[in-house]
Amino acid sequence: MLRICSLIVSLGLPLWPALAPAVAAQDITGTIRVLDGDSLSVGSTDVRLFAVDAPELGQTCDAPGRVAGGGGVWACGDWAAAQVRAAYAGQRATCRVLDIDRYGRAVSRCAVGGADMGARIVAEGWAMAYRRYGLDYDLAEKGAAAAGRGIWSGGVEVPEAYRARVRQSAAPAAPAPGGCAIKGNISGSGRIYHLPGQENYDATGINEARGERWFCSEAEAQAAGWRRARR
Repeated sequence: MLRICSLIVSLGLPLWPALAPAVAAQDITGTIRVLDGDSLSVGSTDVRLFAVDAPELGQTCDAPGRVAGGGGVWACGDWAAAQVRAAYAGQRATCRVLDIDRYGRAVSRCAVGGADMGARIVAEGWAMAYRRYGLDYDLAEKGAAAAGRGIWSGGVEVPEAYRARVRQSAAPAAPAPGGCAIKGNISGSGRIYHLPGQENYDATGINEARGERWFCSEAEAQAAGWRRARR
């Protein structure tokens, strides 16, 4: 095992903590469907971009006027997803899979036309560098922040801190009228619905202000664009 770890370090491959056992590096190719600022589907594979962390869907940022003492917030998470979608949706990507995360997504470096998607997304100010997992885009983020591009045009909460705060404040909600019990949750892995009895059902809160909701049937959830949780 020590020899294997030494080989990984010598090759410069990233280590992604708390994930499923490492998988052999491989390439996947396919048409891009953007889920949010750092998550996509490439062909039939769900992908989480390596070392990139975008604001979550529903996350807001302080507008420049508010930072200067004025007012206003803007939906920076939805905006970031829209920018990535406008830039990449429908294009063909090649992704080098580095690992599999706890949601079953392929943690990958992806390129379109030979250009690194993560580098552009961070440099444009659509997302932050996720330094806890890699410093690949550290300089790209610093350049975007210095120029005030995208999410750096005002005040922005680190997405990881935002997720932790939302989890901490989320309280189990009573089912919607009529006894509808399927939970439609929005997270870094996209729009996921949880059925009673699934592993994460009880821990999943519903925040309707973020666009989360209850469903009465799987067909209703799927028609609205949600997909079933894997466990």
